[in-house]
Amino acid sequence: MVAHNQVAADNAISTAAESRRRPEPSSSSSSLSSSAAPAAPARPRPCPAAPAPAPGDTHFRTFRSHAEYRRITRASALLDACGFYWGPLSVHGAHERLRAEPVGTFLVRDSRQRNCFFALSVKMASGPTSIRVHFQAGRFHLDGSRESFDCLFELLEHYVAAPRRMLGAPLRQRRVRPLQELCRQRIVATVGRENLARIPLNPVLRDYLSSFPFQI
Repeated sequence: MVAHNQVAADNAISTAAESRRRPEPSSSSSSLSSSAAPAAPARPRPCPAAPAPAPGDTHFRTFRSHAEYRRITRASALLDACGFYWGPLSVHGAHERLRAEPVGTFLVRDSRQRNCFFALSVKMASGPTSIRVHFQAGRFHLDGSRESFDCLFELLEHYVAAPRRMLGAPLRQRRVRPLQELCRQRIVATVGRENLARIPLNPVLRDYLSSFPFQI
């Protein structure tokens, strides 16, 4: 065992000495040997990833919480279903559509202001005007008003039913409403939003009533 280890050690020493005496191959010989070797099959290169688009310029501020996000997305879904949401309609376009309408006629549109999501355009006695709808601390309120609401449509209902009747009928994009929408509005007005779940209806009809539980 000792002799075997001694032989292995002698062989290691001689090998190291031989490697020190052996000249290192030149770069030319290395390249020749590389060229002589069979070329490895080329690996397919992955397609370069498309550059990420630059973030768009939006006037909407960042949500402060998931609760704010859910409240705005619910308001957007209700607006899409209400019929009097006109999207990115300009101030001039809204006022032109309201000019020939009765006093109190209103519509909701996107606001062009950087700190607001929506604006309310309404035909007043003096002519059409637009009011910003602020969303602060999870609640909606009109510009210049201290009254705030959890839901945008509760705000609209309040001003429709207010003694001064600031708001009248909404200006819908479709003048003729489906019969089912009229029936839903009448049921909500009769039994109240808070009592819809008590009506003995099948789940489909109950879900339809709950999808827009407002009297507008």
